[in-house]
Amino acid sequence: MIRKLFVTGLVLAAFVAVFLWWLSAPSLLADSAFDKLQDPDLARGQDLFWTGGCASCHSPAEAKGDDKLVLSGGAALKSDFGDFYPPNISTDPNAGIGGWSLREFANAMKRGVGPKGEHLYPSFPYTSYTRISMADINDLWGFMQTLPASSNVAPQHALGFPFNIRRALGLWKFLYLKEGSVVKLNTSNEQILRGQYLVEGPGHCGECHTPRTLIGGLQLDAWLSGAKNPDGKGIIPNITPLGSIKDWSATDIAYYLESGFTPEYDSAGGSMVDVQQNIARIPAEDREAISAYLKAIPGHSNGY
Repeated sequence: MIRKLFVTGLVLAAFVAVFLWWLSAPSLLADSAFDKLQDPDLARGQDLFWTGGCASCHSPAEAKGDDKLVLSGGAALKSDFGDFYPPNISTDPNAGIGGWSLREFANAMKRGVGPKGEHLYPSFPYTSYTRISMADINDLWGFMQTLPASSNVAPQHALGFPFNIRRALGLWKFLYLKEGSVVKLNTSNEQILRGQYLVEGPGHCGECHTPRTLIGGLQLDAWLSGAKNPDGKGIIPNITPLGSIKDWSATDIAYYLESGFTPEYDSAGGSMVDVQQNIARIPAEDREAISAYLKAIPGHSNGY
């Protein structure tokens, strides 16, 4: 009897192991996702580059001006799971991603999968970037091909066990990599819907402004309600209509994103400085759309 139970247990354990291995396998975009893509619009790609904050993570911390376009790898992103080092994503074919194809780039952006079929860590915010349209991915890729190369080799992530097991990220993605809108808005207002796309997708605002679970997934039911600062001290504020900007008008929000100045004559601080400087580069109508969306979403009490 004991032997029979032991054998049954081994069979069940093997079945579970095979199932989890299958469930954790990387998932790639279908070939049809690349149908009907046209020549990239480089101006739109440039807007997406600044909306997505690519330079904020992937250029050196001290970079200014045009040096921000040298995506040689950025400063460490510290977390409870270890230190993540943003890689070189310049056009260098060896140290960077100059040898990648559009297909490989799109799978990294929308599926969190590298060119060798490896899971990428969600310190790269593909849980938001998965909502970017393929047309915009194509435009962004086209613009990035115009940027300078760097031969700098970024450090490897410094993660302890079990967070250094990449295959396990497939199970994490099963829980947290979701397409589709975060907020269900009962509106046909094109400005608000444009703002939703920018905030929930390329702008990846929720990656900082939304609290996370113990294993690092976004708590979408507390969307944009604020979170602990992953870099250490302080908090990332609640930016829902019940949060820190509840008394701001849409015009106030748009002006803050353009200038960095609040209605109270304060200015952006911390990591928001880079974000604001990036968003100041995008078209005014996109800043206004972001503002309209932030006024339209449900309010939440503070999530931190």
